[in-house]
Amino acid sequence: GGDHTITYPILQALAAKHGPVGLVHVDAHTDTGDSALGEKIYHGSPFRRCVEEGLLDCGRVVQIGIRGSSYDPDPHKYCREQGFRVVPVEECWMKSLEPLMREVRAQMGDKPMYISFDIDGLDPAYAPGTGTPEIAGLTPAQALEIIRGCKGLNIVGCDLVEVAPMYDVSGNTALLGANLLFEMLCVLPGVKTL
Repeated sequence: GGDHTITYPILQALAAKHGPVGLVHVDAHTDTGDSALGEKIYHGSPFRRCVEEGLLDCGRVVQIGIRGSSYDPDPHKYCREQGFRVVPVEECWMKSLEPLMREVRAQMGDKPMYISFDIDGLDPAYAPGTGTPEIAGLTPAQALEIIRGCKGLNIVGCDLVEVAPMYDVSGNTALLGANLLFEMLCVLPGVKTL
């Protein structure tokens, strides 16, 4: 729950303890906007603020499932300039993400990293209960491949954001969100699973 703004203070606290961290960020949007309605801190800006404060190890940031409309002809330019790896959703369609996650594991290495999962990274057919849905997103199976693909990494924290149950009378978004959080707990270091 909560909007993506909550990740910003979490990463401030983690960076104070661990130094700049890597990031696996699943989302429809890069959340690197500068401001909205004159505000610098909002759900579309947390990762720009994190870059500005040196909270992220930018060479170890991967954004997966990015899509949606933009006001900019090159909407990922800022991210690429910071050294982020942006994986547009088109690179994910109709395929397993296990090969991608092998590359991500190699990129993350053994240094501290964080998982931030916006439920709108998934297609609204599966997760309509969110404030900024975008069509043609990831599937729940791909979400599991991403999270399970982080097993063995030095995960120092994780979140799942932007679930808005009032937009989904079926309850499917909340169910999916709860299961993805459970999966994240299962890949934390030291957790034994069958």
